[in-house]
Amino acid sequence: MTAIRLTTKYVEKPWGRTGLPAIFPNPDGRRIGEIWFDGPEGEHPPLLVKYIFTSEKLSIQVHPNDAEARERGLPGGKEECWYILDAEPGATLGIGLKRPLNAEELRAAALDGSIEALMDWKPVKPGDFFFIPAGTVHAIGAGITLVEAQQNVDVTYRLYDYGRPRELHLDDGVAVSRAEPYPFPARNVPLGSEAWLMSGEPFKLAMKTLEVGETLTLPSPAWFIPLSGAGRIGGQDWHGSKCWLTKSETELRAREKANVLIAGL
Repeated sequence: MTAIRLTTKYVEKPWGRTGLPAIFPNPDGRRIGEIWFDGPEGEHPPLLVKYIFTSEKLSIQVHPNDAEARERGLPGGKEECWYILDAEPGATLGIGLKRPLNAEELRAAALDGSIEALMDWKPVKPGDFFFIPAGTVHAIGAGITLVEAQQNVDVTYRLYDYGRPRELHLDDGVAVSRAEPYPFPARNVPLGSEAWLMSGEPFKLAMKTLEVGETLTLPSPAWFIPLSGAGRIGGQDWHGSKCWLTKSETELRAREKANVLIAGL
């Protein structure tokens, strides 16, 4: 098989939503915060694709880079990127800080809660794209639906969680944080665009539009993330609520006009 449909996993979160987009059924009314596309069984691909749905702010958190993670006995660090599919009026992302903080200032701000006001809360709209390098202090705000592609390592250090009864990781979190303003300019790439969202390390991500009947050959490995439309890939039907991983060079065809993301190493 040239392409494998990745396993879909619904993940409940205290900040998640019971009402999901129509392509994702939630008959039990669970509070779903994330949908993961991982696997297949027994495998651990180097990238993980997620949809994230928020009704409240996520914790203020940070991820280590590869070297910092390995020092802590982990297989690697985590860098990620976000493509905004939907955002309620007034929705924001916290990315970086308004001013640089040293380690002692960052720890004190996390302990007394003032870190929330020190975050750079950026207003967002559909089509906005952000790369989140390791060490970036960040938080996703309420009322947002996004697609995240990330290095597939489950490591998150929470610095502040608005009083929720969950563990914080101040020692590791402060140690790996670059507590400073976010260095990259805002970027909006509307659906229907043809663009490289990321063109290098630690992975690549492209947006494409496929017309009816159009074919495209994917390299291997590639993560095929259809946001809309339908078609065939490697002898299987594809549509917008799934994700595929190519195991060899694979041709796909659009049966309907489609907006897709394609990730690779």
